[in-house]
Amino acid sequence: MDTYTLLPLILAFLWTFLYFLNHNSKKSTTSPRLPPGPPPIPIIGNLHQLSTTPYRTMADFSRTYGPLISLKLGTITTVVVSSANAAREMFQKHDLAVSTRHVTSAVRAADGHDRYSMVWMPVNAKWRLLRKISTVQLFSIQRLNAGQSLRHAKVVEMAEYVNKCCESGEVVDVGKVAFTTQLNLLSNTFFSMDMASHSSKDSGEFKELVWKIVEEIGKPNLADIFPVLGFVSKLFVNRELIGIGNKFNEERLSSEGRGNGDVLDTLIKIMKEEGSELSLDDIRHLLMDFFTAGTDTTTDTMEWAMTELIRNPEKMAKAQDELERALGKDTKSIQESDISKLPYLQAVVKEALRIHPPAVFLVPRKADSDIELCGYLVPKNAQVFVNLWAISYDPNTWENPDKFLPERFLDQDMDAKGQDYGFIPFGAGRRACPGMTLAYRMLNLMLGTLIHGFNWKLEDGLTPEKLDMSEKFGVSIQKAQPLKLIPI
Repeated sequence: MDTYTLLPLILAFLWTFLYFLNHNSKKSTTSPRLPPGPPPIPIIGNLHQLSTTPYRTMADFSRTYGPLISLKLGTITTVVVSSANAAREMFQKHDLAVSTRHVTSAVRAADGHDRYSMVWMPVNAKWRLLRKISTVQLFSIQRLNAGQSLRHAKVVEMAEYVNKCCESGEVVDVGKVAFTTQLNLLSNTFFSMDMASHSSKDSGEFKELVWKIVEEIGKPNLADIFPVLGFVSKLFVNRELIGIGNKFNEERLSSEGRGNGDVLDTLIKIMKEEGSELSLDDIRHLLMDFFTAGTDTTTDTMEWAMTELIRNPEKMAKAQDELERALGKDTKSIQESDISKLPYLQAVVKEALRIHPPAVFLVPRKADSDIELCGYLVPKNAQVFVNLWAISYDPNTWENPDKFLPERFLDQDMDAKGQDYGFIPFGAGRRACPGMTLAYRMLNLMLGTLIHGFNWKLEDGLTPEKLDMSEKFGVSIQKAQPLKLIPI
């Protein structure tokens, strides 16, 4: 073939090549692209860059790449939201598009928990039914107000136990005391009975069981990273995820005819109504959700709040002075009606929720379609994390974010109801935690009672400066070493 024959072919090829190059260049400048992030490597993606505290690692990435980053966790494209502004745009513009959960293999392996759990199932008719039942039967203002006497009674029992320890000089495990109080509040709400006592080992064993569950759900699993290995999860998943349901379901659900008027009676009554879509499995898994989420996060926040007050004695003194001024020296019992008169106590609780968020990541979501967020593409089926820890420590939102400063909440009217996106410890949007109001009331009641009725010191002559602050990561962040104090 001579030069004259080849030349037109070469020119045609070059024209075609330049046309597509120009076309793709224009397309790439007008279409959103994936958020920036550290470059992945084949097969494992960015897994090798994550530490045992992935929330901190991802927060570090956001300082380099911006408030919206993308990672490759094995084969899973993951987008991480790390700022209040990015969270605001996601919840206000795309809440429905990212309302589906990215279900972990541990949850799937737990007797199909994702098919029945309000936390994990998609936003569908069954989810709306369970959400409505939860709102009306448990967390409506009328229900919450009606339960004030029960909450007060459980907090008084806690104070009586601590007082016995005070008289005998015994050490108090703050996390265990808070857990037992919250556990018995929930069990009486559902079953009209206590499930544990402060002086027995059973609450400690149950607390450990709940921690194993949230740790199992929170830690990476091969099947989550490489879905083709889903069968491995079913072989190795912690079976306590299934056993917890039997811990309190069979015996209590069989006593349905008691007529105590508690929540379980109401749920069974709804289930038996003609045409009801509520099943016994729905009730079992609903109880699993409430007992795990309702005890673990409240307990962890209480323990961290007391830890911060012990480490910051001037903050403890300020909170105690406020309680004494508002309630008097001789009144040790706190009522819920007193909380509105205790702005500094409320600020302490809020700051504890900020600096030690009850869940470092919101429950993972999945994009149901391609969406544009902060100018970037979040592709369909991508996993979406909201890094609450990063948002809570963002210096663009919080001055001196590493310091425990309850006073910051006295200067600004922020609540935890999901409207202030720099402070969303219970989530936001349609999938926000329905029990946030109950948790907030109990945290104020328990903390106020412990610091108003008693002074506290560390055991074995330990000083506040030497207090162990190491963390244990699951869904929430637990103190690695339990906080043990002596009441005086």
